[in-house]
Amino acid sequence: MGTKTTPAYEGHIPVNWFENGVLAVGSAFMSLADPRRGDMVAALGETTAGPALPRLRDIMLADPEGRQILKDRPRINSKTVDLDKLATLPEGTFGRAYVTWLERCGVTPDTREPVHYIDDPELAYVMQRYRECHDFYHCIVNLPVSVDAELAVKYFEFANLGLPLAALSAIFGPLRLNSAQRHRLFSEYVPWALRCGGTARSMITVYWERRWEQNVVEMRKELGLVDAPAMKWRKPLTEAKRAAEKQWLGEAVQNGSK
Repeated sequence: MGTKTTPAYEGHIPVNWFENGVLAVGSAFMSLADPRRGDMVAALGETTAGPALPRLRDIMLADPEGRQILKDRPRINSKTVDLDKLATLPEGTFGRAYVTWLERCGVTPDTREPVHYIDDPELAYVMQRYRECHDFYHCIVNLPVSVDAELAVKYFEFANLGLPLAALSAIFGPLRLNSAQRHRLFSEYVPWALRCGGTARSMITVYWERRWEQNVVEMRKELGLVDAPAMKWRKPLTEAKRAAEKQWLGEAVQNGSK
């Protein structure tokens, strides 16, 4: 049960098969007990990925856009994505829709855990890419951040990407919903997610950062996506747009006065 002790990339924690199994079981229990433990959810995803990551890498290699992603290895966070610039894009573009979605949901691109337990650097990047693109899936199909919305996206991800973590979340996640929420999840969102995710282009091959200026409606058509059934948002769309514009204008004035 020897463990390869030399890290293969920054943040890598080498583990053998036994340690991987223990970590998978432990992270599963912790994730069920407290789904807010992002580190445990991330560990569960890495230790249960198995052959799914090589398959996703092969899908990327077979696609021109996917190959370019693997070559460039872009990262998504507030340092690599100019949110102020995206806020100036015309209404209807994907970039503008994304910053409005961030404002509407009250989240940032900086919440994704780094990969630790996947030995192969290229496969580790595939997992990191999946993790950092997750919010784009919410945005492009018009879903907020909530328990039921997250479950809908997990079903979509499982149908589209086939990752075991998405399946585990889809199986055990509904236990957190009340009966009315579960009924709506399985009667409306799951059928949409399986149909849309199963027929759409593989989301892991989309170079989102090169599509900021693309019309979001045309982008959905190209990728084979349709909006999810309507869901309640924490902030109205018009309010989020005003807040995003106000924030950008304030920062622009501040930068101009320096």
